[in-house]
Amino acid sequence: MNKLTFSITAAAVSSLFAVGTSSADFQGISIEALDSGMGIGTTYRIYADVDGGEVDAVYGDTDNALHIEATTSFYQNQFGGYGTPSAALFGFFPSLEYDSFVTIGLLDDAGDAMLDIGIDFTGFEAGGAISTDNGTWFATPDEPQVLAVDGRVLIAQLTTDGDINGVINLQGKNDDLSNWNALGVEFSTVPAPGAIALLGLAGVASRRRRK
Repeated sequence: MNKLTFSITAAAVSSLFAVGTSSADFQGISIEALDSGMGIGTTYRIYADVDGGEVDAVYGDTDNALHIEATTSFYQNQFGGYGTPSAALFGFFPSLEYDSFVTIGLLDDAGDAMLDIGIDFTGFEAGGAISTDNGTWFATPDEPQVLAVDGRVLIAQLTTDGDINGVINLQGKNDDLSNWNALGVEFSTVPAPGAIALLGLAGVASRRRRK
């Protein structure tokens, strides 16, 4: 399985990422791309990067709607749902591990206490978009899954043979237990032209170092 990680940070405001309102402890979005080798597309793990603290909720409201879509469709395993899949079934149905789902901090259902309110996931479970102007998926602050691990919290795993574009809002707590909000956070799996140029330069530098 091949893995590629790229980051979208508040310091790189472009078509890849934009923050309407945020706090210092929210750093941006990072995306990890995996190839399962199963012919079901690329699996993207979407993380909220934070300087300590936690991520409690991903949401949309009347002023800042949430929308996540694929240019084709999201892969949905018949044994999965919109939340974390059952790890007990991975050995029987290996592709289930690459299902598309939303989450707070976890890759499977072991210990998962995520809740959701006001989001109709019917379209998403059929491969379509996630949209809401009055809904959220979240975990309460007393649940360990909200805490950052290595400076980030997983908020979704999305598998598709297309590209992903999204705009979300997030809420969490800093290490001092003060609250933060990040509004209008945009992300995409399509690098902006400037980012592509930087990746090309990085590749040239890497080849030069190997000589």
